[in-house]
Amino acid sequence: MSKFSFNRLGLSISALFILALLMYLPTWMEEQPEVQKSQGIDALKPAYKAKNLTTTLYNHDGQLNHRVFAKSMEHYDQLGFVLFEMPQYTLYTDNASSPWVVTAKEGTLYNNELIQLENDVHIENQTTDDFVKTITTQYIQINLENKQMTSDQAVEILGSQYVIQSNGFNANLRTQEYELIDHVQTIYSPGN
Repeated sequence: MSKFSFNRLGLSISALFILALLMYLPTWMEEQPEVQKSQGIDALKPAYKAKNLTTTLYNHDGQLNHRVFAKSMEHYDQLGFVLFEMPQYTLYTDNASSPWVVTAKEGTLYNNELIQLENDVHIENQTTDDFVKTITTQYIQINLENKQMTSDQAVEILGSQYVIQSNGFNANLRTQEYELIDHVQTIYSPGN
């Protein structure tokens, strides 16, 4: 009789073992997904970095569009932008002999078309006889394709005989058209 009860006990244990095995079998048969690096974490790391970088870009017609020099540059390929430290942009309008030089402490370039410059932005006209000589602000956005500039910060525009202060402006470097968003003051001082 003990032989029969042992077989029944062994059979019960075997049945439980097989049942437990059947419960976990589907998870064993599934393919484990490949361990992938999180793209979110990778996106926060620059694809490459450069120091003392100088780049020259041309437009679709092969004419000089702009040059950029930066103390350092970080390119975030997955996020679609480039960060610059101490950028100096030389923007060329239709007349490549009279560029504008734009400097700032920080800059961000999006898709090689739009640059946002921040902190001590200084824009200097290299043509000696134009209406506007320099523009200073803390923030400006420039479309590198059509040379349109926009700022919603305090702006100072300096000419040979005047100083204009405004809380923001729109300007086009090609057409030399300037629109003050919130004019604060203009001081005119004719030369002697």
